[in-house]
Amino acid sequence: MTSLKTTIRAATLMSAVFLTSLPSNAQDAEAYSANDLKVQLAVATASKAWKDAFNAGDAAGAAAMYEDDAIMVVKPFGTFSGRDEILAFWADIIGKGFDDVVYANTITTVLDGESARVAADWTMNKARGIITNELWVVQPDGRALLSEDHFEITQ
Repeated sequence: MTSLKTTIRAATLMSAVFLTSLPSNAQDAEAYSANDLKVQLAVATASKAWKDAFNAGDAAGAAAMYEDDAIMVVKPFGTFSGRDEILAFWADIIGKGFDDVVYANTITTVLDGESARVAADWTMNKARGIITNELWVVQPDGRALLSEDHFEITQ
């Protein structure tokens, strides 16, 4: 009986937490939904621009999709800090003939009114792996840029 009471209390508490995180009325829900859509659209557009630049062999274009002080963590190669180091990494990879990147099983999670996380599997002509955390941040001009990029090469 104690276990049942504990379960009911836990379910009640979880419901209360969930419900308090939702918009309180229809107008708030509409604004919340529109804001989520704005972030998702900015991230999807920026992600496509990154893939297009990479697949075109444009390392500078790919690096331009990162904030100036972005951090990129690439397993097993290490951590790259700032756009210049990130550009050097992508220029080296592209110079070695890597291209044709495709994302699959993509999950975009809107965090707030200006950022979202992306996780996905990826493949390209010479490698494959997983993206564990792309943190995209919508800039004042409405474009999304990568603040953090964590991915792993698995093959």
